Amino acid sequence: MAEAPASRALTVAVVGHTNAGKTSLLRTLTRRRDVGEVSDRPGTTRHAEVVVLSPPGAPVVHLVDTPGLEDPVGLLGLVRAQPGRTPAERLRAALGLPQAAHEFEQEAKVLRALLAADAAFYVVDTREPVLPKHHAEVALLHDSGRPVMPVLNQLRDPASRAEAWRTTLAEHGLHVQAQFDAVAPFVGAEAMLYRDLATLLSEHRAALEALAAALAEAAAQRHAAGWRLMAHHLLGLAAWRETLSRDELADAARRGARLAAFRDRAGARAREAAWQLLRLHGFEPGDAELDGLPAPDGQWEADLFNPDLLQQVARHLGAGALVGAALGLGLDIALHGLSLGMGTSIGAAVGGAAAQGLGPLGRLVALRATGRQDVRVEDAVLVLLADRLASLQSALVQRGHGAVRPLAAGDADASGPQRLQALAQALAGPDGIAPARTRPAWAAPSVPDARRQRVEAALARRLQAAWEGAGAAS
Repeated sequence: MAEAPASRALTVAVVGHTNAGKTSLLRTLTRRRDVGEVSDRPGTTRHAEVVVLSPPGAPVVHLVDTPGLEDPVGLLGLVRAQPGRTPAERLRAALGLPQAAHEFEQEAKVLRALLAADAAFYVVDTREPVLPKHHAEVALLHDSGRPVMPVLNQLRDPASRAEAWRTTLAEHGLHVQAQFDAVAPFVGAEAMLYRDLATLLSEHRAALEALAAALAEAAAQRHAAGWRLMAHHLLGLAAWRETLSRDELADAARRGARLAAFRDRAGARAREAAWQLLRLHGFEPGDAELDGLPAPDGQWEADLFNPDLLQQVARHLGAGALVGAALGLGLDIALHGLSLGMGTSIGAAVGGAAAQGLGPLGRLVALRATGRQDVRVEDAVLVLLADRLASLQSALVQRGHGAVRPLAAGDADASGPQRLQALAQALAGPDGIAPARTRPAWAAPSVPDARRQRVEAALARRLQAAWEGAGAAS
C-alpha cells in the first residue's frame, strides 16, 4: 500500500554560514525574486523569514530563511560546557543563557528555527576551504537532533572544492548530500533535491515525492510554453507587412525613414518576445541584457538587423538553405535598399534560391519594385531570432532566481551552423512560417484563429525538436 502523505505542512530550515547562498537557494526554489536580500555583503539576512512553497497538486512546504552562522566556534564551546544528558539538551540550555541574546544572537535565531523545523538544508559554498568554523557548524547542527541534508552550492565555479566538502561532510555522518547550484542549477536538480530529502524523512516521503513530481511537471510545462511563445511571435513577425507607395520608393529619404521605422518596430516586437520569455520563467526584463541575445558565434550583437551578422547567418546556412528557398513565391522581400538596408545579405539569399531553380522569386521582386512594394521581415532575421530566443530559454532553465548579475555574454548556449540549419528547416517546413506569409491578419490576431493556433502548435514542436535534436547531435 502506498504511503500516505503527511497531514501537516513540512517545515525545512535553510541554514549555513554567512554568505553561503541560503537566500539565493530560497529564491530559486520558490521562483520568487522578492524573498530576502541577495548580496555579496556578509550577514545580509538578519532575521528568520518563512516562505511557503505550494505548487498546484502538491503538499505545502514551509521554507525558513535564517541568518548566517557567524561564530559557530564560540557557540559550540558554550554548548559543550552546559549540563545535559544529550547534545540537544545541552544546546537548549545554551539557548536559554544571556549570551544567546547578545554575542550569539544570530546563531541562536538559526538554531531555534532548526529546533522548530522537521529538517534542514545546510547550504555549503563549495568555493570556501573547509575551516574549523565549518566543523563547528556541522557539530552544532548535529547537536540539534534534526535531520540535516547538505546542499552543495557553487559547484559550477572553477574554484569549487566539492570533493573536499563531500569528504568532510561524510566524516561528520552527513552521507546524504544534494548538489544544487543556487545561481545556475542543473536541469532537474530541484525535484532531485526533495527526493534526496525524502531519504531522511520517511514519514514525509510520499509528500516529498509528490512535491518533486509537481515541480518537474511545472518545469516541463514552462519549457513547452516557451516554445509555443516563440512560435507565436515568429508567426506574427512572418505575417507582418507594411506597404511602401511608389512615391516613397522613389524618394530615398522617405524610403529610408519608412524602412528605419519598420526595423525599429520589428526590433521592438523581437524584444517583447524575449521579455515575455523571461517572465514565463519567472524573471524580469532587467535580468538579461536584451540589447543582444546570443549570436551564432557566441558574441552579442546590439541589433537583430546587423548586416554583417545576417551575412554570417547566411554563410552558416549555405547557399540556397535559407527559409526563402523552401517558401518559393510565398516569400515577399525587397532588394536594393528596400530590405531594411541589407541589400547584400538579401541578394545572397535570393541568389541561393535562384540556384535552386526559383528564378521567379527574383522576377517577382523586380516587378514589385516598379510600383507599390510590401516590406517584410527577412528570413534570416526570423532564423536569427528563433536562435536567440531558443538560446535564451536554454540559459533560463539553468539559471537560479538568486543570480545577482544580469544574464550576459557567455551565459547562454552559442549555437553554431548545425542548430541554425535545423531551425531554418523547422521554419521552412510544412508547419513552419509559410502560411503566415500569405496571412497578414496573423501579424496581430485580434480574435482566435483556429488555423493559426494549429500552425503555432506545430511550429513550436518543430522548433523544439530541431533545437534539441541539433544540440544532441553536436
